[in-house]
Amino acid sequence: MLTARLDRAADALLRQEEGISYARFLALLAVRVARGSQRDVAQWLGQSEPSTSRMVSVLAEEGLLEVTRTRGGGNRRHLCLTGQGRQVVERCGRRLEGRFEQMVRRSGVPLASYRRHTQRLLRQLSGDRDGTDPTGGTA
Repeated sequence: MLTARLDRAADALLRQEEGISYARFLALLAVRVARGSQRDVAQWLGQSEPSTSRMVSVLAEEGLLEVTRTRGGGNRRHLCLTGQGRQVVERCGRRLEGRFEQMVRRSGVPLASYRRHTQRLLRQLSGDRDGTDPTGGTA
């Protein structure tokens, strides 16, 4: 429930203040983090490749992504943020982080405590803590 509400709030904030949807921001962030092919980005986002392909086309048309065919890689495409794309990711990321920190402070949760617990949760999701997959399997 919390995640869905945060996603909706992030989408409303970015649409209103930055003119971009949260889904597009996440796709750009995925390109920055995954640093690879369209397949890598789709996997990072947890989406199908066709769905990611449609989003990539839109973002490339907007000048936020460069798409190049991987030489000798068949239909594989390498994705790279343009300068404008990098600026959008940085600006939107700062805006979301700042707004979230304000919300944490208003809630009465100590920010340092929130950060410490969040890092523990992120490590657990990554499977770094004990070598297990968060779904119950092994990493």
